[in-house]
Amino acid sequence: MGHILVQKSQKSVAGRLDNSAPADDSFLTAPAEAICFFLDFQPVLNSSPTHHLIDQPEQLSPLLAALDRVSEVALDTEADNLFHYRTRVCLLQFFVAGEIHLVDVLAPLELAPLWQRLAPKHLVMHGSDFDLRLLHDLCGFTAGGLFDTMLAAQLLGRTRIGLASLLEQHFGVTLDKDGQKANWSRRPISADLLAYAALDVLHLPALRDILRAELAALGRLEWLDQQCQRQIAAGTDGFAPPDENDWRIGRSERLRGRGLAVLHAVWHWREATARRLDVPPFKVCGNEFLLKVAESAERGAAATAILADAHLGKRHTMLASSLAEAVHAGLARDPHTLPRRRGRNGDFSPLTAEEIAFQDALKADRDRVAAQLQLDPTLIANRAQLAQLARAPARLTEILLPWQAGLMRQTPALQQG
Repeated sequence: MGHILVQKSQKSVAGRLDNSAPADDSFLTAPAEAICFFLDFQPVLNSSPTHHLIDQPEQLSPLLAALDRVSEVALDTEADNLFHYRTRVCLLQFFVAGEIHLVDVLAPLELAPLWQRLAPKHLVMHGSDFDLRLLHDLCGFTAGGLFDTMLAAQLLGRTRIGLASLLEQHFGVTLDKDGQKANWSRRPISADLLAYAALDVLHLPALRDILRAELAALGRLEWLDQQCQRQIAAGTDGFAPPDENDWRIGRSERLRGRGLAVLHAVWHWREATARRLDVPPFKVCGNEFLLKVAESAERGAAATAILADAHLGKRHTMLASSLAEAVHAGLARDPHTLPRRRGRNGDFSPLTAEEIAFQDALKADRDRVAAQLQLDPTLIANRAQLAQLARAPARLTEILLPWQAGLMRQTPALQQG
């Protein structure tokens, strides 16, 4: 499928990367219309921005040279988490000094010089949480600075915060949705997917300019900086390593006897099967399937009855016998031999009646403040944070970011508490 790109000129769409900041803050407070220059759009069908695909070692030098000349880079990644057991970064998209570079991470490239140059740069990204964790797990990368346009949109109270929605709203660009579910590990990468990848970064600087101006007008730039710093810190945690209790999913806390043992067995069967087939576990079966099998066992059903009601779709014939082995093994296992659940974190232990009442008061105050600011209430404090505050209000500044704590500190519940 082609792209529909609506733009007056590439210069006006691409915006300005901050290689040199203005001497004063007039840029920050300029109205969005003055920054965008987007009036009287004329659609350009099947248009694709110019880009450089880097899949050979000798092609990397221009990108490295461009990085040496700038202080800020627009960045995105594409991964294969929908198609393989272990997620891999497949493509890196850079918008640097007015040019788009697409780096094929699966190609035989020496990327150490790239990471070295990228580390001190200020990044413009959208929805960076997954990307930063992915890059940290790949090579230990940590961003030197960040403007996340999705976080900015959230702090402006936008209800549609996806990149596709924001690009359509501000630039009249319609992204091909097929790119969101594409197999980015397949080579060669199609022309349509390369165009999709290029569009993902082309407009980020201009979008950043618009959102930053609006945040500045509301006095929320510091809020965004705090959110972005927390995002960078979270990225250094990478993805959680495997845990012996990962099999305790969903409604598993309701299981007590042989249902638990069967759940343990079939969950590990799914993991082993997904690893062998090199697919994500959800493509073997979903959590609901595993819980249905376990709950049948909990109710006393025999293996034949459990398996008669278990259907694995197009892979059923291939996987039915190994599933049966797992179910039989679970039914034969003593539940008392299963890995013990670790003690609960004190921050997530049940609240007392008094603490629940305090939490309700905090939630009411939070919701009132959020409505006044036209924000999603969970941006100020989510449910887990409210519970922690109800248990230990003195830890306000530990639990929340400074901007969040400043809003909650003035609420009646905390003033009286």
